[in-house]
Amino acid sequence: MSLNVEVLEQSFAQIKPHSTEFAASFYDNLFADYPDVQPLFAHTNMVEQRKHLLSALVLVVENLRKSDVLNQALRGLGARHLEYSVLPEHYPMIGATLLKTFEYYLGDDWNPEVKQAWTDAYSEIAQVMQQGL
Repeated sequence: MSLNVEVLEQSFAQIKPHSTEFAASFYDNLFADYPDVQPLFAHTNMVEQRKHLLSALVLVVENLRKSDVLNQALRGLGARHLEYSVLPEHYPMIGATLLKTFEYYLGDDWNPEVKQAWTDAYSEIAQVMQQGL
């Protein structure tokens, strides 16, 4: 992956103090913008699901400089999502929601460089995860 690692790390560090609210907002945004995905979570403990989201983001950010470790973890994550009926067409929805949530929480610090860094990162993440499908 050729990503803007420093920008990703710095912007995620700004989110961490608000991680619980960030994760809740992510799912609120997802269900508001894409109500068709809500049935995928019908039997999901959303408190635990929010923790899984945060763990995945931490995994990504902490391993941006270790592409072999990150790629293996993301392929495994993609395989697990297949078990949850996640389809390739869901990935753009997740990406749009993730960017929207970052934009809200970063406020004035959400600038074109940060947006591009996270857009590129999510594109890579989704591509690798889908290799696990």
